[in-house]
Amino acid sequence: MHLHILGICGTFMGGIAALARAAGHRVTGSDRNVYPPMSTQLASLGIDVIEGYEPDQLKLEPDVFVVGNVMSRGNSLVEAILDAGRRYESGPEWLARNVLGERWVLGVAGTHGKTTTTSLLAWILEHAGLAPGFLVGGVPLDFGVSARLGGGRHFVVEADEYDTAFFDKRAKFVHYRPRTAILNNLEHDHADIYPDVASIQRQFHLLLRTVPGAGRLVVNAADPHLAEVLGMGCWTPVERFTADASAPTDWRVVASGDSSYARYSVVHGARHVGDVEWGMLGRHNAENALAALVAARHAGVDEQAALEALRRFGGVRRRLEVRGTVGGVVVYDDFAHHPTAITTTLEGVRRTGGAGRVIAVVEPRSNTMKLGTHKAALAESLRGADRVFVYQSPEVRWDVTEAMAPLGALAIVHDDLARLTAALVAEARPGDRLVLMSNGSFGGLHDRLLAALAERAHA
Repeated sequence: MHLHILGICGTFMGGIAALARAAGHRVTGSDRNVYPPMSTQLASLGIDVIEGYEPDQLKLEPDVFVVGNVMSRGNSLVEAILDAGRRYESGPEWLARNVLGERWVLGVAGTHGKTTTTSLLAWILEHAGLAPGFLVGGVPLDFGVSARLGGGRHFVVEADEYDTAFFDKRAKFVHYRPRTAILNNLEHDHADIYPDVASIQRQFHLLLRTVPGAGRLVVNAADPHLAEVLGMGCWTPVERFTADASAPTDWRVVASGDSSYARYSVVHGARHVGDVEWGMLGRHNAENALAALVAARHAGVDEQAALEALRRFGGVRRRLEVRGTVGGVVVYDDFAHHPTAITTTLEGVRRTGGAGRVIAVVEPRSNTMKLGTHKAALAESLRGADRVFVYQSPEVRWDVTEAMAPLGALAIVHDDLARLTAALVAEARPGDRLVLMSNGSFGGLHDRLLAALAERAHA
């Protein structure tokens, strides 16, 4: 079968491309925004990517057009497909029909932490010898790819609540029908799709309706919005987890030594399960790990094997990934694009230690950020930084400078990437940690900055 994938360079659709190629299908695709890591992964698979969405792509004569949710009515290729009566379907629909089938699906849902938790869960199953398939919204460093078919019964999928396609406005995760489902947290996000938290909760409850009674829900015990979702009706056994000492729970993670969670203990009821020392930081990551352990246990993985896998976890690309160190200045790349995630990321960097400053560099790029939904919370989320630089792209219509006013002289806004790069180079000094946060490529700022710092160092 020949699939032509529209929006192929998104992490999800790029994963679909990898799975289809591994299953023996011919795969082509098109996109407007082509950048690593997905462009690199597609190139390594030998998948041809066409720039743009011209109607002449119908001449490829694929068996099916697989349409990403980035596509909308009015797009010239979409209109050509509809006018010609060509077969089309969504990525989640194709995945459910052609890959998930009779497999034991483990889905990871939540506003934050989905990619890391999905990666952790896939790694635990891999370490246990179960050879899982997976589809992750990023690139787990332990695997080097965002998706694979796997040789075992289990398939781990990042269960995104974003809408499926222009013709299917349900959340993607409604298609997956997991036997084991993790619900990490729930906040207002994707404001271009959901007007409020209640509308997202309704989608989460649709997910609950698909989990069988013989399955398992692994739920954050300290999240009130998830408690409300469960209160709407639940037909599946629930295991709760948290690091919150005050919340009633089945599973708890407890920091050892300090609050960095570089070392922690896992407790089940009154039973001490074991300890983990690893390369990740932050309470949120320890909770992600705990959720993954509980889900893996439901799939039959021994607790001690799961703990050993956590100790060996290598991390996820673009999740506090060090892109380089030049002249004592460390440049991080992080996917954070929601105020809660920005706060958490900065806390994680702060806990890495060192006397240098933490400098936050932010691109408000998500659809929710572009709409200004979180503009009132953005400044507060950045208070953990010693200096703040924000890029106002032409797509951001609200006044970022005004939103940063509560930070006073701590923050500066640029609307030009070249000037932003120059300002960062002028600001940075040995020991500083520059944290670049965007859910896109940030216009190649990481490489620009590292090159400029290297030029300064050799001047």
